[in-house]
Amino acid sequence: MAENIPIFDGHNDTLLNLLEQHRGQGRSFFEESTIGHIDLPRARKGGLIGGFFAMFTPPPNVGAKPAVGSDPALLEAYLEKARHPVDLHHALSKTMAMARIMYEIEAAADGHVAVVRTLDALHSALDNGALAMIFHIEGAEAIDEGLDALYVLYEAGLRSLGLVWSRPNVFANGVPFTFPGSPDQGEGLTVAGVDLVRACNALGIMIDMSHLNEKGFWDVARYSTHPLVATHSCVHALSPSPRNLTDKQLDAIAESGGIVGVNYHVGFLRADGQQNADTPLDDLVRHIDYMVKRMGIDHVALGSDFDGATVPNELGDVTGLPRLMALLGERGYAAAALRKIGSENWIRILEATWPA
Repeated sequence: MAENIPIFDGHNDTLLNLLEQHRGQGRSFFEESTIGHIDLPRARKGGLIGGFFAMFTPPPNVGAKPAVGSDPALLEAYLEKARHPVDLHHALSKTMAMARIMYEIEAAADGHVAVVRTLDALHSALDNGALAMIFHIEGAEAIDEGLDALYVLYEAGLRSLGLVWSRPNVFANGVPFTFPGSPDQGEGLTVAGVDLVRACNALGIMIDMSHLNEKGFWDVARYSTHPLVATHSCVHALSPSPRNLTDKQLDAIAESGGIVGVNYHVGFLRADGQQNADTPLDDLVRHIDYMVKRMGIDHVALGSDFDGATVPNELGDVTGLPRLMALLGERGYAAAALRKIGSENWIRILEATWPA
């Protein structure tokens, strides 16, 4: 039963993985690889039907992100350097490079991959078995305060926007990766940030609050008219990382009709915050169970952070998704509940956020 559950994923960093040549050289999205977590053949094996393909901009001169499975100390050093703010020109350049890769994949896919901009296109892709890619930007550094770039990027296909990564920008403040820690660090949205939220609502761009600090979270809750969304976050009560959501935040997301995509990164799953890939898959299930019990089944989905995180060895990569769904099935989740967690909740949110 569980092996046939389709998965729509809230977040991956595959485009950045493909862009960074020291890891991506010779890697094709159309050939099965041992590099990274996602390519089309492995997506098919894992039941991945679509997701939010993120475009994250590392600062210049910090080097490429350490490969999945690297020494955790190397990753921590990279993340500390990456928290330095980036300028608009650099961010826009990197975003365009990743967008080009995404559209080159679509063009070469012979209908097996579709970048979806409308609900009709989303449903058509899913009905026809094409992998549905959503143009998502993680951290709004590629957008100017006047929002000119937002409107141009929207016409280019942008349909989901994370206001911040774990660093400050002109719109808001992201949380650091310190552990343990509270998400209540730093000030809320700037005036430009409020304008950005309202513009995203008007255009029908989904707003992602993962990485956002707590004051910024409550500002979005105040000003946004859309359901609240965190595409790849976990439970602070189970793992006290600033990146994770407090019970009060989880309650607000559910009350808005929103959703949380549960992150697979071991540092956000474990009670001790350690970057240990030997973390059991049970720890991921624990976060799903907690959210389902607190928020209700309609408000919980998956947000892997594939190609950007250290995931449990037991999961491995996208081909391990049937193992996760089977484990949930063993824990008492019926097929209807698995379908909601797997894909239906994400599709509902897009139907509530994008224009008809």
